[in-house]
Amino acid sequence: MDNINVKVSIIVPVYNVAPYLEKCLDSLINQTLTDIEILAVNDGSTDNSLSILNKYSSLDSRIKVFNKPNGGLSDARNHAFQYINGEYVGFVDSDDFVDLQMYEVMYQKAVETDSEIVECNLHHTFDDYEDTEIGVKETDNKELLMNGRSVVWNKIYKTSWLIDTKVTFPVGLIYEDVCFYSKLMPYLHKISYVDEPFVHYVQRSTSINNFQTLKTLQIFDILDSIYSFYKNNGFFDEYKNALEFLYTRILLCSSFSRMCRIESHKDRKFALRKNYEKLVTTFPNWRKNQYLKSYNGKNSRYMKLINGFTYKLSCIIYPFLITLKIKKSKFR
Repeated sequence: MDNINVKVSIIVPVYNVAPYLEKCLDSLINQTLTDIEILAVNDGSTDNSLSILNKYSSLDSRIKVFNKPNGGLSDARNHAFQYINGEYVGFVDSDDFVDLQMYEVMYQKAVETDSEIVECNLHHTFDDYEDTEIGVKETDNKELLMNGRSVVWNKIYKTSWLIDTKVTFPVGLIYEDVCFYSKLMPYLHKISYVDEPFVHYVQRSTSINNFQTLKTLQIFDILDSIYSFYKNNGFFDEYKNALEFLYTRILLCSSFSRMCRIESHKDRKFALRKNYEKLVTTFPNWRKNQYLKSYNGKNSRYMKLINGFTYKLSCIIYPFLITLKIKKSKFR
């Protein structure tokens, strides 16, 4: 690290977000914690994003702009790792924005508790309203792996610890936050929380109209990467049951939901079949999982009812319900 006076480095990957970028940068340069640096990585933008970055960096020396060919979100974040000077590091997506007290409050909590990660709550920000998401303050590593919020932009991380883990983002894949977060969990000694919902996660369109493609199958690559990581680093035996539950929760819930939104019937049918195959081939005895048996959280009843038959039934019913909901929304 070159500058020991930087308390928090903030990594901002930028790609064609000109309409949102100024609001994002304004929320960072006006932080009540002034000992920060903003590492803005222009990932080959073809719009006016670079001009906006250069304008802001000329007015505020804490903004450092790095240009690179387009390589995707993960590649842009990884590129900034070598330039981190802060004691802690955070991530902000360039179409989101944060409250002005965010990094002061979170940094103070990190120092007070000597935590490797500090997490805050968040808003889902739509055009005319916001939904606040309040997370559970879990501290057990296995519980965090199974049910923690994997998004990276509502957290700060102790830089020296993060670099020592050698964990980076998977380049070329979506669902990168799941991979990054899951691989950090075996190394975590302490996580702390602040109650405030500091992050405004901007929703550009409602999820009901957010139809998916076969790109959703990349979740398999993410899960394979996590599985191999735990195997290759000697964590698998300790975390096997937690990993099995993670696979079950993702494949039967979030992955299943996204695949049901694939517009092509042929592609949707293919994806949903592969989705269940992925679960039963990786963990054939997933229905006997100790955590699943005692789980009472979101979708618990549904997960416990799934078998080969009920899964096929869900593959028929759920897409129909989504289509029906969309039709109703169009007539409002």
